[in-house]
Amino acid sequence: MADGDLTARVAPSVGSFPAADWDTLAGSGNPFMSHAFLTALEDSGSVGPGSGWTPAPLVIEDARGQLLAALPSYAKMHSQGEYVFDHAWADAWHRAGGDYYPKLQIAAPFTPATGPRLLLSDDAYAGVLLKAAERLCQQHGFSSAHATFIEEEQRGFFEQAGWLPRRDIQFHWENRDYASFDDFLAALASRKRKAVRKERKAAQEGVMIRALSGGDIRPEHWDAFWDFYQDTGARKWGTPYLTREAFDLFGERMGDQVLLVLAFEDDRPIAGALNFIGSQALYGRYWGCLVDKPFLHFELCYYQAIDAAIERGLRRVEAGAQGGHKLARGYEPVQTLSMHYIADPGFRAAVADYLEQERLGISQDSMMLGERTPFRKA
Repeated sequence: MADGDLTARVAPSVGSFPAADWDTLAGSGNPFMSHAFLTALEDSGSVGPGSGWTPAPLVIEDARGQLLAALPSYAKMHSQGEYVFDHAWADAWHRAGGDYYPKLQIAAPFTPATGPRLLLSDDAYAGVLLKAAERLCQQHGFSSAHATFIEEEQRGFFEQAGWLPRRDIQFHWENRDYASFDDFLAALASRKRKAVRKERKAAQEGVMIRALSGGDIRPEHWDAFWDFYQDTGARKWGTPYLTREAFDLFGERMGDQVLLVLAFEDDRPIAGALNFIGSQALYGRYWGCLVDKPFLHFELCYYQAIDAAIERGLRRVEAGAQGGHKLARGYEPVQTLSMHYIADPGFRAAVADYLEQERLGISQDSMMLGERTPFRKA
């Protein structure tokens, strides 16, 4: 597809572009849009043949081949690993005689973390890029395109293109300029403050906790975390999404943006939580354990993340999808946003009606949860 001196094309992979060119568009604030993260998924086989995630980055280039804009997009043959659930849409379209798959997924694979999805050298290219995505769907028989967990600053671009908004709820911790964990605790109601202290004391009893980053993460640490990750994955979603090699590549290519928190018992790692470090946020991604120790999950995933965010001066912690239990640990309800293009007009009208009703429920749930935070009332 061409538009004057601009050309839109689907590239075979993010790895087909020089890292500097891609990262100039992606910026340095969000680790999951980086060349290092996305190519780690490609090179490790976590996406690609056999995964149902076929890399299909859609890019805009000028007449000299310079990269001007990009969508981190994937042709999908299922709805796994997305965390914005559209299985009911797929079923409805199938019962109506349509093929929901393939579809176009614009996302960081397996990563329910907010961030940019339109990677732009200039805002003027946003409309061109979204129009190209729509044409791609129409020309290749894709039922739809889905941009998930987009940052609010990019909402207007999608709305101008007529894409449908969808809301959900996550739980994020907000750093209100706390100087220490105790400073954060002081903002909680007395009963909640005592409960958190009790949980931390119980979780830390008899274990040593280490937070590792960069070159401090050695192969044996990744081996241990792989065992934790497989155990959690097998229990929660059947088959873990990432391959073992992906963790090695995260360490090699973006180790300074990785925070691996491990718990040791008699020098043996028994549990761990993997986080990624952005310019403004700490992103909790995976957790696992080999023993059943009370409150260790909360300590490694939530309290250690708060400690790290305060130490690094980060504005928030995003602790992943779902999990109402995060509320009592100081993580507050935040509405997330995805935007959706539906190719068939009739199907689009049905989805739009569904989303309008769903948004009312999300808004009500958000208000109810907001009233249940553990902070001291004014």
